[in-house]
Amino acid sequence: MLRRVWSVMQKEFIHIVRDRRTLLILIGMPMIQLLLFGYAINMNVDHIPTMVVDQSLDSASHAYLDALVTSSFFDLIAYLPSQADLIDAIDEGRAQAGIVIPAGFAADVERGQAQVLLLVDGADFFTSVSAYNAASVIAQTYATELLVARVERAGLAARRGAGPGEGLQGLLPLDTRVRILYNPNLNDLWFIIPGMTAMLLQVQTITLTAAAVVRERERGNIEQILVTPIRPAEFMVGKMVPTGAIALVNLLTILAVGVVWFDVPFQGNFWLFLLLALLYVFSGLGLGLLVSTMSQNQKQAHQLVALTTMVGLMLGGFIFPRYTMPPLLQFAGNLFPLTYFIPISRGIITKGVGLESLWEPVAVLLVYVVVVVTVAARAFKPRLD
Repeated sequence: MLRRVWSVMQKEFIHIVRDRRTLLILIGMPMIQLLLFGYAINMNVDHIPTMVVDQSLDSASHAYLDALVTSSFFDLIAYLPSQADLIDAIDEGRAQAGIVIPAGFAADVERGQAQVLLLVDGADFFTSVSAYNAASVIAQTYATELLVARVERAGLAARRGAGPGEGLQGLLPLDTRVRILYNPNLNDLWFIIPGMTAMLLQVQTITLTAAAVVRERERGNIEQILVTPIRPAEFMVGKMVPTGAIALVNLLTILAVGVVWFDVPFQGNFWLFLLLALLYVFSGLGLGLLVSTMSQNQKQAHQLVALTTMVGLMLGGFIFPRYTMPPLLQFAGNLFPLTYFIPISRGIITKGVGLESLWEPVAVLLVYVVVVVTVAARAFKPRLD
């Protein structure tokens, strides 16, 4: 059995090494993609181009706008005379957000009835969400500071020597303390890189093997395989190992770029991660072989690969959290290995947890490898008869 598997492996290695340009693309492309995604994807949107309609022009409105600028979420790029002009600027793309401060803002602040209108370009999802959240927090902080100043002016500071705002601590109904685990500075790359590692590996492993069987059929080599004593499962393993070696090299380069270049801390056990990543690589290779055995030609195989990788990316939890999806879509996401490796990658790289916390996705991934290779071998078997 080992000799038959080794013969297929030798054939695949020779085919890969001879095509050096393709080999360089296979090894270099994931690293290039990681660099591009790492710099292009930024989930923390700040410095939003903002225009202002200030109809009050008093000290209170200036203080509020200063608070917006100090937060670094908003860049005030221009002042406009009316709300209609502001909407036109957002429609034309000259601004992503706008602030409208009504007349008599200072007097309204003193009465506790001040209102400010925030206009946001809702066509840009991340900008609109970031602007809304930032403006809400800034407004709440600004209102709290005004309340503190008003109470202290009224002589309600609790004790002599209390600093600004300290005398109000006992009057506030709730004091919430937030502690962010594993990523205290909310660095988006610490969240993106582990998931992107899983995503790039899935795309490459499926793509590497999707055309493997159908290529042999188109070149007429399948007749030579028919006369050999090799079994379908042995043929599948022989096809998977060489491409798995390339995927493993890509895994190490992607991880090195993430840790060294983007300064993403690796908190867990490297050898455990490497072992589980190898299991994940074989699951992706098995899925690629299943796609290959189901395809009649390479064009059809590429179309199935595009569909498989796109659906897996959407439902695997890399972009959208799976707990927000309907049960049917969660079930569909369970058909892709990416769904199980993302919590493994984030758990080991970001959280530093061990196998005792990851046994469930690891067990499912192990079963997945066995099932997908078996199904691919059975799908290939009728063509050997």
